[in-house]
Amino acid sequence: MLMRRVLLTLLFALVACCTWAQQRGPRMVFDTSTHHNFGDVKRKGGDLIKEFRFKNEGDAPLVIKKITKSCSCMTITYSRKPVMPGKSAVIKIKYEPHKVEEGIFHKAVQIYSNEPTSKVRLITIQGNSIDDKM
Repeated sequence: MLMRRVLLTLLFALVACCTWAQQRGPRMVFDTSTHHNFGDVKRKGGDLIKEFRFKNEGDAPLVIKKITKSCSCMTITYSRKPVMPGKSAVIKIKYEPHKVEEGIFHKAVQIYSNEPTSKVRLITIQGNSIDDKM
C-alpha cells in the first residue's frame, strides 16, 4: 500500500512538472484570426493594409527572429525589439495589388520566433483583384 502511494505521488509530480515546463517561455497569442480576406478590390485602387495585433502571454521576452513573405508585392512592418511578457505588438502587412496580375490572390507570411512550442506562425491574406475598366 505504501509503495502504491509513493508511485502515485511520483507520477503526479512528474505530470505536474511536465505541464509546468510546457507553459514556460514566450507565447504569441493573436487578438483575432491570423487570416484576412480583403474581398473584391480594385487592382489600381491603392495599397491594402491589415494589422495583426498579438500579445506575449508567456513569462519571457518574445523575439521575432525573422519574417518571410510569399510575394514581393507585400511589405511587412514590425518592431525588432523583444515583446516583454504581458505586452502587445503589431505586425503590419501592406499588400500592393498593382504589382501583380488581376485575379484571386492568396499570400502568406511566416513568422519565426523564440517560442518553445511553435517556432513558426503563419498569417495569410486573400482577396480578388479586379481591373477597373471603364
